This record gives sequence, structure tokens and C-alpha cells, in this order.
Amino acid sequence: MPQTAAASPPIGSPTVPATNRKLAFLLLALALYGLVLALPTPAGLSPAGQVSLGLLALVITLWISECVSPATSAVLLVGMAVVGLMGKPLGNATAPLGSAGALNLMLAGFSSSAVLLVAAALFLAVALKLTGLDRRVALLVMSRVGLSPTRLTLGAMLVGFVLALFIPSATARVGAVIPIMVGITSALGLPVTSSLGATLMVVTAQACSIFNIGIKTGAAQNLISLNFMQAAFGHTITWGGWFLAALPFTLAMCAVLFAVSLLLLRPEVPEKGAAEAKLRAELAALGPVTAPEKRLMAVALLLLVLWSTEGWLHPLDTATSTQLGIALLLMPRIGVMHWAQAEKLVPWGTVVLFAASISLGLLLSRTGAAAWLAQATLGQLGLGTLPVVAVVGALSLFSIVLHLGFASATGLASTLIPIVIAFTQTLPVSKETAFGIVLVQSFVVSFGFILPTNAPQNMLCYGTGAFGMAQFAKVGLVVTLAGFGLILLLSATLWPMMGVL
Repeated sequence: MPQTAAASPPIGSPTVPATNRKLAFLLLALALYGLVLALPTPAGLSPAGQVSLGLLALVITLWISECVSPATSAVLLVGMAVVGLMGKPLGNATAPLGSAGALNLMLAGFSSSAVLLVAAALFLAVALKLTGLDRRVALLVMSRVGLSPTRLTLGAMLVGFVLALFIPSATARVGAVIPIMVGITSALGLPVTSSLGATLMVVTAQACSIFNIGIKTGAAQNLISLNFMQAAFGHTITWGGWFLAALPFTLAMCAVLFAVSLLLLRPEVPEKGAAEAKLRAELAALGPVTAPEKRLMAVALLLLVLWSTEGWLHPLDTATSTQLGIALLLMPRIGVMHWAQAEKLVPWGTVVLFAASISLGLLLSRTGAAAWLAQATLGQLGLGTLPVVAVVGALSLFSIVLHLGFASATGLASTLIPIVIAFTQTLPVSKETAFGIVLVQSFVVSFGFILPTNAPQNMLCYGTGAFGMAQFAKVGLVVTLAGFGLILLLSATLWPMMGVL
């Protein structure tokens, strides 16, 4: 008698082995938290600082294993922090914390202006999606650059740059571009796994990481790093200041990615008439530019002007100007969307994770745990006697290796930047130089070039099946080595002249 086929699990539901794996990692994270708290308190570390380190072990395990969603990890972080901090003073001169005091401490990150900026920028991304302006921009760029291998590769990078100016979410940017790249490849009669398909997908992912570095509002990890830097050094850097500081690195990395992808992946393009016709047809299907798109373009250009002239022509910081722009987009008749539309599309889990990550960084700093950990790790390397360029190189290498285990640059920034800040404050350098060292490390945090698992945008492109892990790593290793070399070169030459270091 023939056997009946086993019923397949519903699409999107976790398999039993996957569920067991996630549960195992969750239990491991909780066990590590308990273990750190159970150990004798090291000399120079307060009990509250020990709790902070336990929380760090907890969230690193959660972020690396991805056993729970990012928002769930944030909720768990706050809850376990309150449990661990109760009855412990933050310092020698403070009273022990009660549950309300511990909770207020862990909610401090939610009041940061950086969280408002992230939320507002995500609303801007939603506006682009609702109006279809992101797709129109991508199609226009690709239709103008031409369909040779070099032009298509350049076009993929240009699309990434333009969208990075206005969309702070790497996932949202790449999600808008992937269907267009797949469509171009198919229109040329090629499978998505062809050399052209692989090149366009790899370049889309890698260029996204490069522009995360180049644009202050391009990625959440930039904002979380700057929030810690503002708290530690008493000042921040404007949108234009960040752009100019990162510009030499961004331009050089784009040139490296362009050359490496063409050399190693060798994309080939057959007769291009069909692809040109498809692009024209898709643009025609969008119709003329709509009134909402025009209003959105006006607001987007206004924001770009306000961001780039921050601290020069007006006193508004990036968060304030962005919030005002979103207010315009939500206004009746003037705007392009209603709150009810937008709230369903904003990834609120990202906002919650961002705020909780800031709270953890502030806790590491206020309890002295970041300074203790910096001394126990980086302080043992004897970097204090080395030139600044050697310090930058050692910290950058440490960050690059550490990133191999992280799927989120936001998580890496939350973990690494407070430690780097604490370490730079022990160096015999000026406050301005220390700020510059941390700024460069906030660039390196976005080095998600080697593995598809190093960044969400990588996984989106990898999910298309266009390339294998070996192809991605081959390009990524060269790009990473070139990036590390550029960090050293700029730290020794141009950045000191620009006042960055």
C-alpha cells in the first residue's frame, strides 16, 4: 500500500530542528547571563557593572544566534536588566536601585533624539515606498546609464547612492532595488544565476554597506555611534561633516568594488534590445510623475539641503529637521500619507531594538563596565604607546574580526563603540583626536563585506540565489582588505589634514 506524503509545514513556520536550535541558544544566552552574575566580582568592577557585562553576554548571544527577533531581544534585555540591577547602586555614592529606578534607567535610550531620528527616517522610507518614488528613481538611473556590463555595474552603485541619501534602512533600499536588477537580468534572457545576475546582486549588497559608511543618515548604526559619542565627548558631527570625512574613503571603496566585481565575477551581457524595451515599458507603466511624488521630492530635497547645511546656514540638527520633514509628509493635502498607512509599514521592532541598544551602551558607561572591559581587553595590547594610525589599525582589525560573528551592525555598534570610547579616554591624545578615532571605528562597524550573514542587505541579495557564498566572500575579502588599507592610509595622511584625527 503506497505511503501518503507527509504534510508539509506551513510556509514561514519554523521546522522542529530550527525551533529546538533557537530554544537552545536562548537557554545558552540566559545561562551566560546567570553565569556572569554568579562569578566573583572582579577588582575594579562594581556589582552593577557586572550586571552590565552579563547583559552584554546575553544580547551578543541573542544577536549572533538570531534565536529571537530583534524586538524580542530588546524586551528581554530590559527585563533581565531590571531583575539584575534591583538592589544594586550604580556607584559608591548612590542608593540601591528599586525596580522602578532600574526600569527608568533602562528606558533612558528611548528618550534619545537619535531614536526619534531613526523613527522619522523610517517614515521617510515608507513615504518613498507608498508613492513608488524609490522604484521610479531606480528605473530612471538604470535606463540612463546603459546596459553594458560596466554601465550596469555603475548603475547599481548609483542607485544605491541616491537611495541612501533618503532611506536610512539598508533592508528597505535593497528590497526596492532587487526586483529591478532581477528584471534587467531576465529581460536580457539570462538566468538570475548568470554572471551578470551575480554581479548585480553582489554589487547591490556591497555598495549598500559602503554608502552606510558614507552618509550619516544612511544607517542606524551611525546614529547609535554618534549618540554614544555625544554623551562621552559633549559634541557630535554634522551631516555635512560626516559626509566630507567619509567622502575620500567612500569614493575609493566604490572604485575598488567596481574594479573587483568586474574582474572577479566577469559579467557578460547578450543583445540588449529586450532589456531596454523592458525598462522603457516599466517606466511607462509608472505613468507621469504624480502629485504626491512631486510633493515628496520637494520635501526630500528640502531635507537634503537642511542636512547638508546643518550648523552652517541654520541651527537645526539632523533629528529636528527630519522630524519637521515627516510632519509635512503627514499633513493633509500637503503630505503624501496618513498615519494609519505609515504605522503599518514602519518596522517598529527596529526602533525598539535601537532604543534598547542605546540604553545598554549608557548602562555600560555609567556603571564603569565599558572602561573596565576596555582596560581588560584593549588595554592589554599596549596601544597607548603607539602612534594614532597604529591604534586605529588595531581597533579596526579587532572590529572587522568581531563583525564576522554579527548579523547586525547595530548590535555591533551597541557592543563595540562604548568600549572603544572608554579605551580612547585612557590614551594620551587630545579629546578631538579621541573623537576622531571613535568616528573612524563607527565607519568600520559597517564593514559587512565578507559573509552574506554579516548584514541584512547581504541576506536579501543572497536569498535571490544569484550568487554563492564563495562568490560573495571572494569579492568581500578583497574589498575588506582594500578598506582596511584605506583606513590606514587615510589615518596617516588625509584625515589628520582634514582635522578628523
